[in-house]
Amino acid sequence: MSHITPPPVDSRRWITLIVVGLAQLMVVLDATVVNIALPSAQADLGFSDGQRQWIVTAYSLAFGSLLLLGGRLSDLIGRKRTFIIGLIGFAIASALGGAAPSFELLVAARALQGVFGAMLAPTVLAVLTTTFTIPRERARAFGIFGAIAGAGGAVGLLLGGVLTESFDWRWNLYINVAIAAVALVGSFIYVPSIRREGPRPKLDIPGAVLVSGGLFGLVYGFSNAETDGWDAPLTWGMLAGAVVLLLAFVFWQSRAGHPLLPLQILRDRNRSAAYLAVLVAGAGMFGIFLFVTYYLQLTLKYSPIQTGLGFLPMIAMLVLAAQLGTNLFVPRFGPKVLVPIGMTLGALGMIWLTQLDASSSYVAHVMPPLMVLGLAMGTIMPASMQTATLGVDREFAGVASAMVNTSQQVGGSIGTALLNTLAATAATNYLTEHGPSSVADAAIASYATAYWWGAGFFITGAVVTALLFRRRGQGRSLGFDTPPAGAEAATDTDAAPALAH
Repeated sequence: MSHITPPPVDSRRWITLIVVGLAQLMVVLDATVVNIALPSAQADLGFSDGQRQWIVTAYSLAFGSLLLLGGRLSDLIGRKRTFIIGLIGFAIASALGGAAPSFELLVAARALQGVFGAMLAPTVLAVLTTTFTIPRERARAFGIFGAIAGAGGAVGLLLGGVLTESFDWRWNLYINVAIAAVALVGSFIYVPSIRREGPRPKLDIPGAVLVSGGLFGLVYGFSNAETDGWDAPLTWGMLAGAVVLLLAFVFWQSRAGHPLLPLQILRDRNRSAAYLAVLVAGAGMFGIFLFVTYYLQLTLKYSPIQTGLGFLPMIAMLVLAAQLGTNLFVPRFGPKVLVPIGMTLGALGMIWLTQLDASSSYVAHVMPPLMVLGLAMGTIMPASMQTATLGVDREFAGVASAMVNTSQQVGGSIGTALLNTLAATAATNYLTEHGPSSVADAAIASYATAYWWGAGFFITGAVVTALLFRRRGQGRSLGFDTPPAGAEAATDTDAAPALAH
């Protein structure tokens, strides 16, 4: 059995948070920053509407299917080394995408971004988990990190609009080179190294193949449903294959000598509830960005920059809620109270959005529900992310962190595909009933359908997380109570029993 010696508490740990926060922002915003640039890229490179989705899907396919492998690699070869490799690779892939002379090379570069993003994302969270060992500071750090993770998609929309209008669509990719360069310099100085003692565990190759194939099939199947429909053989074939591979993965993990995902990580009720909460929030969040963007640009005729600015109040409320939650409410009430409240707020915000029509104004009708949704995300994400990695043996911090990103990515992919398909069906039905002259009204009706289903996601999440999370009295072992005086020196493995290897 191997053992990892943790570093002492580092006086520069808050700068470490800034460095890993930059990397996380780069990974998260890249899921949306390219969206606003797509029309310009399409005009420049001359690809079809049917090909357009692959600019987005290539990234999410590689990213979502390789996250668990990336998390385990960070456990095996070291957090700092994996972080640096991920940053360099992401920067190179971004530069290749920015300079791409053809559609095929752009898709390949986006897939390569996803590969290195799958190394970066879980490593970032694992670095935080092992850097912030004082319970109070850990809560504060995860509050900031949760705000970055939640706001990254909206920042991507704003940045994409500014770069596309002010410069060129290619700068949506080139900007990552600058961000990665700053983070790379910071990583050499401020990201701590964790020394491993004893023999190095082996990489679970069969497990990596099974889970990567299963997640690939899941993301691909739901993405294919957007274009070919739910009844297409390829859609059902990929989804059915994904289920078979993921079941085989679980079976193998229970028998593997060095499992990619130690199943004891999932046996904790609080941790499983946290992963589920991140999945539901991911599904709802991506739906918000997608359909509100459509509404602002197509119905209210906003420019890309105006659309990005329209999400700023949501970001502000998200950051405020994240800080209040982690510093005041989570220590007092625990995730069993906070996460269902956030889910309920998410449902209310979605229902409020269903009231939008062609005569609605931004300040009176769009901004208030977006602010409610920002509160919801800021309440759900930090509490869930902190819970998902709390108490995990340091040796498994990378893979436990990867599960957070996997949950968010899979949730976003499923939510986007499902809501898009439901919205398209609603628009078709509306046009059938009211005639082809009602295209604008049909679009608004389709958005409302998506919001209603999004509200359903959040309501389901509220009920399930309220049932799954343990009561606060049981939460002391998970570190949700404010530590008593003198407890500041406790480590995260003191805050909860370490999982058996």
